[in-house]
Formats: sequence, structure tokens, C-alpha cells
Amino acid sequence: MKQKIVMKVQMNCQKCRSKALEIAASAAGVNYVAIEGNDEDRVVVIGDGVDPISLINLMRKKVGHTDVVTVEEVKPDAEKKEEKGGVSEPTQWIYHDNHHPRFIIYKPIYETDPPGCSIM
Repeated sequence: MKQKIVMKVQMNCQKCRSKALEIAASAAGVNYVAIEGNDEDRVVVIGDGVDPISLINLMRKKVGHTDVVTVEEVKPDAEKKEEKGGVSEPTQWIYHDNHHPRFIIYKPIYETDPPGCSIM
């Protein structure tokens, strides 16, 4: 079962944010980690079999005061594909490394029909 965990973490500087992301990404079963919110104080974790209690205790121990905002189940990909009509968009993975942990950002490669073969 995929879960989405949103935590409000006390982070005052970029070093604290990167440390919080690194700790959240190191937890077992995590597939996606991001920072959201206007003040960039919310850590979003999505994954299979992630234990929210141990993750929150680890964040409190290593980073600082942490509150749980939401813990909810994420729909499986099969149901999302049915809602879109069974077509999934290909993605392009971009890795950013600015002396911080690597963050994965994805975006669609193309908006309309796939391009033909460029070799022929």
C-alpha cells in the first residue's frame, strides 16, 4: 500500500532542508521526497511500506520539531491510467546536483503524439 506522508518540520536554513530530505530519503520503502509549502517547511514522502511513526521519530531526533500534517493512501497507478484513458506519458529524468543531495524532477518528454524515428 502506497502512502503519502506530509510532515511539518522546523527548518530554518538550506542545510536543515537538505538534511531533512536526506534523512527522509534514507528511510526504507521511500519512492519520492520533496519540500513543499510557502515557507518550505513541509516534507512530503511517498512510498510503499513506509512506517510513519519511525520516520517522524527519526526526523525529530536528527532535524528538529516535527508535526504530522497528513497520512493518506495513494491510488495505484492502474486506477490512474484508467482515469486518463489508459495512456501514460513517458518521462524524462533530470538530476540536479548543486552541492546538495540529488533531487529527481520529472517532466513529460512530449505533449502530443510521439515523434517518429529520427534515424530513418
